[in-house]
Amino acid sequence: MPFSNKVVWVTVASSGIGKALAIELSKQNAKLILSSRNSESLELVKNACKNLENIKIIPLDLEDYTNLHFKAKDAIAAFGTIDILINNGGISQRSLVENTQIEVDKRIMDVNYLGTVALTKAILPYFIKHQKGQFVVTTSIVGKIGTPLRSSYAASKHALHGFFDSLRAENHLNNIKVTLVCPGFIHTNVSKNALTGNGTPQGKMDTATANGMSPERFSKLMLKAIENKKEEVYIAGAKEKLGVYLKRFFPSLFAVFIRKMRVT
Repeated sequence: MPFSNKVVWVTVASSGIGKALAIELSKQNAKLILSSRNSESLELVKNACKNLENIKIIPLDLEDYTNLHFKAKDAIAAFGTIDILINNGGISQRSLVENTQIEVDKRIMDVNYLGTVALTKAILPYFIKHQKGQFVVTTSIVGKIGTPLRSSYAASKHALHGFFDSLRAENHLNNIKVTLVCPGFIHTNVSKNALTGNGTPQGKMDTATANGMSPERFSKLMLKAIENKKEEVYIAGAKEKLGVYLKRFFPSLFAVFIRKMRVT
């Protein structure tokens, strides 16, 4: 069990991918720190895990990014160390550019980008001091390609790739690893919670999301990538992966492809 006795901090562990990661990691005897805004949901996730004595709960709100350094201190104190931080937080979007209020753009960037960056910066000095550590980031296939109805979401995920690619290069000699994980459509509540143009949740499941990969299968594949210290991995269906490679090698063809691809 490669994660046995490793201390792993998972953000937004209250549902979906985060919940599946927590349950799978608990089976592998990891020591877990679980975070999200909803303490009650975190307790339910904890009770669904194995080895409850190895699980600590630290509620946090990524949008409150100026205070996340306090949460980082609490997380380090929980088990006396941290080996892996899985930045799993984020909120999606379902609105056209012309219909999206600027406050919605800002909120998505605050949660998806600045919250993740602030938490990472709070842990980075500890990793540098101990000359080890791994940052894992749940980004998205949309972090590589922009699709309709995802302008702000895609921008936030693209920004994460730029930030963590730089962090990886700067800290190579500090033995700090960075793994960027790009999901395609995963069967979670992400589309129900996605913000519309006026900032209200969409409140319904997209067909593409409903037909997506289960979070349980996704979590196993994600943990394999973390174990192997992959720099970047795409865990998605064939069409989503095709979009990434079309964008890279045949951008004109991609422009036609993405207009026709079903994204809801």
